[in-house]
Amino acid sequence: MSKIDLIIVESPAKARTIKKYLGSNFNVASSMGHIRDLPKKHLGVDVNNGFEPTYSILKNKKNLVKELKHKASNAKRIFLATDPDREGEAIAWHLSHILGLNFSENNRIAFNEITKFGINEGINSPRKINMWLVNSQQARRILDRLVGYKLSPFLCQKIQKGLSAGRVQSVTLRIIMDRESEIKNFKPEEYWSITANLKHNSSNRTFKANFWGNQDGEIKLKSEEQTLEILKQLKGAKYIVLEVKKGKRNKNPAPPFITASLQQESARKLGFTSKKTMKIAQELYEGVDVDEHGTTGLITYMRTDSVKISEDAAKEIEKFIVNKWGKKYLPNSRRNFKNKPNAQEAHEAIRPTIPSLEAEKIKNNLTSDQFKIYKLIWDRFAASQMSSCVQNTVQVKIKANEMIFKASGSNVEFDGFTVVYTESKDEKENPEKMLPDLEVGMECTLKKLEHLQHFTEPPSRFNEASLIKTLEENGVGRPSTYSNIISTITNREYAIKENKNFVPTELGTIVNDLMKKYFSSIVNIKFTAEMEAQLDKIEKGNIQWKGILNEFYDNFENTLKSAKEKTKDLKIRLKENETDIICEKCQMPMVIKRSRFGKFIACSGYPDCKNIKKFLQTINVKCYKCNHDIVKKSSKKGKTFYGCSNYPNCDFVSWDIPTSELCPHCKEPIFQKGNKKFCLNCKK
Repeated sequence: MSKIDLIIVESPAKARTIKKYLGSNFNVASSMGHIRDLPKKHLGVDVNNGFEPTYSILKNKKNLVKELKHKASNAKRIFLATDPDREGEAIAWHLSHILGLNFSENNRIAFNEITKFGINEGINSPRKINMWLVNSQQARRILDRLVGYKLSPFLCQKIQKGLSAGRVQSVTLRIIMDRESEIKNFKPEEYWSITANLKHNSSNRTFKANFWGNQDGEIKLKSEEQTLEILKQLKGAKYIVLEVKKGKRNKNPAPPFITASLQQESARKLGFTSKKTMKIAQELYEGVDVDEHGTTGLITYMRTDSVKISEDAAKEIEKFIVNKWGKKYLPNSRRNFKNKPNAQEAHEAIRPTIPSLEAEKIKNNLTSDQFKIYKLIWDRFAASQMSSCVQNTVQVKIKANEMIFKASGSNVEFDGFTVVYTESKDEKENPEKMLPDLEVGMECTLKKLEHLQHFTEPPSRFNEASLIKTLEENGVGRPSTYSNIISTITNREYAIKENKNFVPTELGTIVNDLMKKYFSSIVNIKFTAEMEAQLDKIEKGNIQWKGILNEFYDNFENTLKSAKEKTKDLKIRLKENETDIICEKCQMPMVIKRSRFGKFIACSGYPDCKNIKKFLQTINVKCYKCNHDIVKKSSKKGKTFYGCSNYPNCDFVSWDIPTSELCPHCKEPIFQKGNKKFCLNCKK
């Protein structure tokens, strides 16, 4: 039997899609992700010998390695087609070592899209493994290992077992904590507003105008006394149009998605976590069985920081736009969006691989979540190549005695790209209505004059979208790592989510305070961003990776040594670990402990008393069936639900949050989902 070529990818799903296109001339195998790494039980980095790493095959991959070696020994040629980024390049390098490949050969291929075109393009463009990319990833991995391996034990000794620290994780926690400090230290300032509800006498249409000031300039209303004085001066006033400015404004579409913007928009529009978003995007990239197309990758590679798109994709979507909406929905010249500094120019933005394949056309081939993400990507991509939205605007000044009110309005003259998609914002926007047809000198009738007291509000807590936006803007971490960073912070219970916002716990506060006090450089946003810039320079071959490690480690080791000396007698006890449960064996109070299996309750008299209990998180609501406590639980997939602590004797369970309230109509229990409360019985 003649030998055939072997292609190794990371994912079985990706392997199946590629195999469909290549047929019997190729054997396609999967490494199932990473195949070797630094060892779990020791540092694995020789800091005294140029930071030489020691890699070992992952325990659960040893049988797979044997299979891959067997397939490689029977292959004509071997191609490594792991993902087209730093991490994928490093996995290809590890595979080369394990399989004994020749590093001088062109055996590395990359697929930006898992389609016939993308696969043929990759197969026809083999290259050597890019050691600059590999070394950049090695530097990142070793930096993270040095920080995590050295700092995590320090936190465990000073606070409790099971804690972790990380180079980017700890900075992200600090960002959350700094915002919390801003909120706590915020001092609201009083201000007032005066609104005139006016009627346009010719059309009888009503509109609102807001007090601005007088002819000398703007007046800020800071007290009730000042506001009442203005109201006195407005008594009996005629409201005469002083000035009318009409204009047009163009609203331009956002660029196609990159990794960070996809995560943000998915959180805003769909309520998806970054982890969920990336998982679904990976499925769409690796291939879905689609009517008339078979198994095909539906989007380009989803880990990218480039907003550029290919010439062919631009032409195809332009043709689709003209056919569906008409030529006026195409701009006079093609839109070209500018990449941020250090973006990987070789990559494309996240876009549909078949631009003409609208989401609605393949809805029946996708899961509900896949459809939502694919539609988001398709809509954003199509909109990015469409005409601007044109709006008519009007700004009006209205004189009342010596006082001036202002009003503004707008309407859409041409919808442009908004026929497909509009970008969500973290801040709520107040929609404007078009004002009546006002002319200078025209008098309007006052219907009502309202004055209201206001107070400035503190900054909002971070949600997933705004946190990712802040990380991206400050150059902290890489977008492909955001989901893991956020998951670690919540899994370690440094912060919890309340109404989708991150709220620091006592544990998170203490960890952050300790890190800020003794490791200020590690949790410094500017320092972390500069380190990312250094990693980018390694990737481009501008600096040597081991030099960066050496420079970092000298300062880090001295800082760690100093922290250990200053805190040798420090042991922090958390109030949140205390309970009101008394040990029935020795009458000592019981406390919450953590292990690698999760929380449990143990006697504070340990080791004299070794009594332990299962940890149950109550919500201060009694079971409607048996009057025992209702507790918060997690399913095997990590989804929160609520059940009776008397299980299995009581079978009460609910995905929605039980409350202690009763429905006023039927006296059945009230449940809560998000901010909405409802009765299951009468649906009110």
